[in-house]
Amino acid sequence: MESLGGLLFPLLILLLFIPIFLSGRKQRRQMQEQQKLQSALQIGDVVTTTSGLRGTVVDVAYEDTIDLEIADGVVTTWLRAAVRERVLDSSASDAPTSEIPASDDTVSDTPPSGTPAVAADHPALDGSVGTGARVDAESAPTADAPRDANGTSRA
Repeated sequence: MESLGGLLFPLLILLLFIPIFLSGRKQRRQMQEQQKLQSALQIGDVVTTTSGLRGTVVDVAYEDTIDLEIADGVVTTWLRAAVRERVLDSSASDAPTSEIPASDDTVSDTPPSGTPAVAADHPALDGSVGTGARVDAESAPTADAPRDANGTSRA
């Protein structure tokens, strides 16, 4: 019975270290693939950064940095390490990704059940989100009225 106890402890230690060893190998392999991707970037590649920004590579002349065009005429400099993935071209994404049935694009004037209807005698909120400003027919600003930076009328 003593030999079983002497064998159990090393076996338990071995079982604990096998997953740690395997996960370390997987992480090292992923890191090597990431570094290979970052070093193989070419002008014209569309990439996504670790912060989620998508841009087109316009300059790869430096060892540690790349220049990304994020909008027409807007070029920013990034560390190569910030590139997370290369985005596939649009021709590869032309295939449908899922079967979504086409819906009826008509809009109903009646609110869904359980939604209170807006009374005609109450003024509606304007289209601005979060302002809560009321627009009455009599006080509605005209198109020629001066407006401030928020778009509200000064008249």
